[in-house]
Amino acid sequence: MTTVQVLLEDRSYPIRIRPGSLAELGRALQSEFESQRIVIVTSPRVEKAHLATIAASLEHLDLDFDSINVPDGERAKTLRTASRLYDRLLELGCDRRTILVGLGGGAVGDLTGFVASTFLRGLPLVQVPTTLLAQIDSSVGGKTAVNHPRGKNLIGTFYQPQLVWIDPGVLATLPKRELRCGMAELIKSAAIWDASFFEWLEENLDAVMRLEGDPLTEAIARACSIKAEVVGLDEREAGLRALLNFGHTLAHAIENVATYRKVRHGEAVAMGMVFAARMSEARGLLARGVAERIATLLGRVGLPTEPPDWGRDRQAYLRAVSVDKKMRGEKLAFVVLRELGRAELLQLSPDEILAGAP
Repeated sequence: MTTVQVLLEDRSYPIRIRPGSLAELGRALQSEFESQRIVIVTSPRVEKAHLATIAASLEHLDLDFDSINVPDGERAKTLRTASRLYDRLLELGCDRRTILVGLGGGAVGDLTGFVASTFLRGLPLVQVPTTLLAQIDSSVGGKTAVNHPRGKNLIGTFYQPQLVWIDPGVLATLPKRELRCGMAELIKSAAIWDASFFEWLEENLDAVMRLEGDPLTEAIARACSIKAEVVGLDEREAGLRALLNFGHTLAHAIENVATYRKVRHGEAVAMGMVFAARMSEARGLLARGVAERIATLLGRVGLPTEPPDWGRDRQAYLRAVSVDKKMRGEKLAFVVLRELGRAELLQLSPDEILAGAP
């Protein structure tokens, strides 16, 4: 078992990573928690693929559990769905010791974390991410949220899980498009924090994409280590943690304009990263050619790298950027690159950001 520790004083927790470990979740919950009452929040597709494996591990140990289904994808992240979960938890007689398990992709994890943080003022939370994107990013760090019609993740909390349980083997059931989306966040973590990891990805990308055990586990562990280090230094995004938003300002605007349906998050992040890297070069902050290295690596994954046609609906993008959570007055913290493995924040207005659009 590979373990990455998120160090947050009394809120520290482990990220456990091993292929085939989904069948061992019951024993882990029994050994790491006092409560024997478990509620699993999942979605129909994930339930079909993986719930039986977890259920068997819980039943084998006579652990008491229930499961609740929520919609697949971003449709789950609404206050209405959260309210439905509150109702169901009350019907089940859950108390503050009940363990809430988020089994699924980033949307299920975000929703489950939000509900865990607010129901009875806080339930023990375990994240069991089943997409690459969730395994290396959204399941780690304690950011929970639901969406609002005016923007993504506008209603949320900071609430750390007590355990993140990652089985890289579950990615074999993941649609290729979802795997590619996760690779965007993998590349992002290397681009902002670890140049040697970026070079490793350039050399080992094909093996990771083929889901070969050792390279895949190493890639996930290295990305989780970066996220854990950043979160440990800046849990509540006072400054440094905002670097993890490289590519995300534009990505969230793209998703908003596309009404969260036509473009996947990882695809939007890929376009946003290339845009931000090119802006960094244009401002003289980044050596020429780095943006192309990033675009080439993303292109090898099969991700889009060219930003949308801004002339088509520039005002819609301007409105979307203007309600970004990172807005402070009339400006927001936009992540640029100084070099591979080193990012920083610039305070820019939405107009200044979109002025860099090709």
